[in-house]
Amino acid sequence: MEEPIREASQQVSEEFKTLVNAQDLNSLRHLQHLILGRLQDSNAVLSHYNDFAENCFADVSLEFSRNTRLLKSMKADLDYIFLKLRSIKSKILATYPDAFPDESTSDAFDRRPDLELPQ
Repeated sequence: MEEPIREASQQVSEEFKTLVNAQDLNSLRHLQHLILGRLQDSNAVLSHYNDFAENCFADVSLEFSRNTRLLKSMKADLDYIFLKLRSIKSKILATYPDAFPDESTSDAFDRRPDLELPQ
């Protein structure tokens, strides 16, 4: 049973050999080697870039986290300062009701944006 199958497969392979030109196969093999070389070069470049990017990220992430902590600390300090300012302003308004202009004239004096309003 195996012998007829082997003979048939050999015959089919011989027929395939006659369908394909050996020079074309060599040309395809050469092109595949060229493509393989280019892909290996690209892989090496990408690996080098990944290592470089990883090092840069490690350097920047430390600075970024430090600056983030600093900004959070500054925000907490400013929140405390604004809380104290509002408290002082309310005390001054309680003692001297005319100390600050009403809402219609306050726009003329203070054109700064209100940083506490969400945008």
